[in-house]
Amino acid sequence: MNRVYEFCKRKDIEISVKRYGIDALGAMAQGLFCSLLIGTIINTLGAQFHISWLTATAATVAGIDYTVGGLATAMSGPAMAVAIGYALHCPPLVLFSLITVGFASNALGGAGGPLAVLFVAIIASEAGKAVSRETKVDILVTPLVTIGIGAVLSAWWAPALGSAAMKVGSVIMWATELQPFWMGMLVSALVGIALTLPISSAAICAALGLTGLAGGAALAGCCAQMVGFAVMSFHENGFSGLISQGIGTSMLQMGNIVKNPRIWIAPIAASLITGPISTCLFHLQMNGAAVSSGMGTCGLVGQIGVYTGWMNDIAAGLKSSVTGMDWLGLILISFVLPAVLCPLINHFLVKIGWVKPGDMKLD
Repeated sequence: MNRVYEFCKRKDIEISVKRYGIDALGAMAQGLFCSLLIGTIINTLGAQFHISWLTATAATVAGIDYTVGGLATAMSGPAMAVAIGYALHCPPLVLFSLITVGFASNALGGAGGPLAVLFVAIIASEAGKAVSRETKVDILVTPLVTIGIGAVLSAWWAPALGSAAMKVGSVIMWATELQPFWMGMLVSALVGIALTLPISSAAICAALGLTGLAGGAALAGCCAQMVGFAVMSFHENGFSGLISQGIGTSMLQMGNIVKNPRIWIAPIAASLITGPISTCLFHLQMNGAAVSSGMGTCGLVGQIGVYTGWMNDIAAGLKSSVTGMDWLGLILISFVLPAVLCPLINHFLVKIGWVKPGDMKLD
């Protein structure tokens, strides 16, 4: 047993919740951002501003035409896998081999491909690390093991994992359509909490394919956390804190939450309010990329995702135009309500002594 422990330590193979559930999952979201999400944004910009070189065919592969954004989107599987491998500290030969693994697992996983990529890439990465530099023909052995295990697991697991992820996502979306008030509260609060925790809400939404009303509720919860913390800590952190939390991440407050969990009450309470307002009053839907549902106001990606969904619906004939009510709902849910509700709720918490000045100060 000691020999196994020493081997894993030497190979930097660490089987832990942090390594796989935080580091790998967070990196996967970054891979998605740099491929699927950026590709979607490029396509939207090209279509809305009539930029010909963004809407023109950049390449034709196997009879399929791709725009610049389409090429970026098509590489989401390899991007996720390489990002995961980077987070797991894979040596170069393993890292480069994961390009094939990511493509296979994402393609075979279908709409639930991101979850398949997460599981398959982690195992292929660790297997590749285990054999890396152990033989004199490392240039052959390491890629063969990494790609071989990744390809076999992709064929064996990816379809089932992808299907399971989509079924879970479909159940959540179905339940939100059926019970928009209660599910709006639940989805908003849980995804918002995930955004502030050191895990990736974006990756979770992507893995589950969370769109529609449920995606809108998820967006509401994320915005409540980001804008809420940014505004109610403004007197302690100033404009730098407003920007870093408001369009960066509320995860910056995690250290302060550990010290005083009560500072988290206001953003969570706000998400419980804005979630059902989003689903029941404004019927706000995220019909863009599912990963956008878990991004909140980070780089305004969530709002761009909603807008992209509007354009997709108009192109598909499902929506005639973007109305003033659409814009009002997006602005209120994303910015105004969190900025008003969180300070008000937190003011009450300060009055009763649960939250004190300096509790939300960022280092």
